[in-house]
Amino acid sequence: MAKKKKPVIEEDIIYVSKSELKRDAQQYQQLALDLASMAKKQRDKLPLTDDLLQAMIVADKIRAKSEAYRRHINYITKTLRTTENIAEIEAAIDLMLNKNNQADVLLNKIEIIRDELIQQGDDKVNELLAEYPELERQKMRQLVRQAKKEASAEKPVKGYKELFQYLKEAMMP
Repeated sequence: MAKKKKPVIEEDIIYVSKSELKRDAQQYQQLALDLASMAKKQRDKLPLTDDLLQAMIVADKIRAKSEAYRRHINYITKTLRTTENIAEIEAAIDLMLNKNNQADVLLNKIEIIRDELIQQGDDKVNELLAEYPELERQKMRQLVRQAKKEASAEKPVKGYKELFQYLKEAMMP
């Protein structure tokens, strides 16, 4: 009697290279280092599991002991691998970092606007009032005149700073 061959079931085998596994491990390691180096207030805003929260408390305590800290970072990395909400944690971190970058960009923009106000005067004030109607025309003109006066007399830059603060309060969300 001839033996029947068993049907071969073709499955899609997903091959993961060793290099890809190493990259994933390095990403988890970097995430663990980033989390451990964050301030406590920043970490409170992240959706961390109880295990990760406890690990972060321990990491804060042993930060000065380099070898123990290194091993603990490895433990945090291992915990991160089994955590299900990694995408949420990374998104929250990106959002926090991006907020800081956006604030820096906005502050630079305000500084440029302040300098343009001092150079161009009423034309720039009118243009800015059209864009930001919550600004007060009289106060803006007064601060611009004061900053110009101080700049020409080479006095301390009190008006310059006041103009920046006023613009910052009105333009920052």
